Amino acid sequence: MGERYLSTGEFARVMGVSRSAVIKWIRVGRVVAYNVNGRWRIPYSEVERLIRGVQRIKRVALYARVSSNTQRGDLEKQVESLRLWVVKNLPQAEYVIVTDIASGLKEDRKGLFKLIGMAKRREIDAVVVAYRDRLTRFGFEYLKTLLNALGVEIFVVFQEEPRGYLQELVEDFVDIVTSFAARIYGKRSRKYEEVISCVKDP
Repeated sequence: MGERYLSTGEFARVMGVSRSAVIKWIRVGRVVAYNVNGRWRIPYSEVERLIRGVQRIKRVALYARVSSNTQRGDLEKQVESLRLWVVKNLPQAEYVIVTDIASGLKEDRKGLFKLIGMAKRREIDAVVVAYRDRLTRFGFEYLKTLLNALGVEIFVVFQEEPRGYLQELVEDFVDIVTSFAARIYGKRSRKYEEVISCVKDP
């Protein structure tokens, strides 16, 4: 008997996710699909493969991050949304919560280092984040490749950024300019003060 094929809508219903999530999985290569006359068709064997992959996940790290202490309420909401997602989608998994209050541009975040350390010690099978930029502002694919090589999968729960996202981008931009200005001119120089003044009060 031949392989059974599903439409993206049918596959989404079987997996309990949105159709847009399935389209994204296809585009990033997480799901094998074939374009037949302009429509995606997915082998049913992909359902079985993904379910086996989910069943192997026993230990999960919920990673949440905000840029400043004024966003602690948002941090708590992130953690709760991640917890609910894991309860629904990975009910067999135990989870640990890891958080950071720091810019997504910072490479020395304690929480991020903790995640990598847990991955290296094989203490987790997956990392769950609300949005890609919560894990890192730039270089998400590099970090994903590293964690995958350590046997850790990354689940991104939401695709659209929340309100207030633009403000965080502005803050990160200021951080970038501040860092480069300090390296080029030195923090005590007049030129440094002029650049920072222009960025913070355009």
